[in-house]
Amino acid sequence: MKLGIILETKEYEKAWNAFRFAVTARKQGHEVKVFLMGEAVECEGLSHDKYNVDEQMQTFLSVGGEILACGTCLKSRQLNESESCPVSTMIDCVNLVVWADKTITF
Repeated sequence: MKLGIILETKEYEKAWNAFRFAVTARKQGHEVKVFLMGEAVECEGLSHDKYNVDEQMQTFLSVGGEILACGTCLKSRQLNESESCPVSTMIDCVNLVVWADKTITF
């Protein structure tokens, strides 16, 4: 199954759970893409004693997941794209939803 995940928060536990879900789905053989929107574009490097978002994000990438980051959201925060979070557009977000069999938001 193709799963599209739209993540709109950098709240530690919610973002951590979104990436745990994505990792679990990849390990079960599903195709998974994550689109970071709003404050979620700040997830890279985000760590907490109990909820290490960045670690789950890197694990997701290591198991073949794909992450896209809203360019407008990055720009409004004066952030740059990274190798793990390339700049994407609303067209890419729409394409993710069209591509996916199921879309999940966190």
